[in-house]
Amino acid sequence: MLAAAPIEIVAATLEDAAEIARLSLELGYATDIERTRANLSGLLASTRYRVVVARSQPSGPLLGWLVAERRLWLESDAGIEITGLVVSHSARRLGVGRALVAAAERWATQLGLPAIRVRSNITRSESHPFYQGIGFIHTKTQHCYEKPLTPIQGLATDDANEQ
Repeated sequence: MLAAAPIEIVAATLEDAAEIARLSLELGYATDIERTRANLSGLLASTRYRVVVARSQPSGPLLGWLVAERRLWLESDAGIEITGLVVSHSARRLGVGRALVAAAERWATQLGLPAIRVRSNITRSESHPFYQGIGFIHTKTQHCYEKPLTPIQGLATDDANEQ
């Protein structure tokens, strides 16, 4: 475990892609540097997303990352949803996750939005007390379905710049 050191939360850059991929793999997500760099590029190009990273040293390894998205719903008020949060195993319980979430909360407050949401996989049982401990309220349990699609050749869409 790392010694408690000041945690710096800063906006992610494309140069963080390799470290973001490393942390994602540590948590079991199937990704690689190229995919991470492409996805990060799209997120950074859109004002709908905020991507932040945590470090204890300016040029040191990343301790964690967070992606938040400004979401619009028809049935309720707009809000911020945390769509990704990873903290290195070696940096857990040092305030890294709390600091990353606080950055998303500040963004929501700056936008005048009334709430912040997060969805946590039932298999990530260690994250549930974390979220509840920092003020999140468990509001529902749901199933997530995915349907693989066959791409249509020659048809491309680009919604990275949608606001």
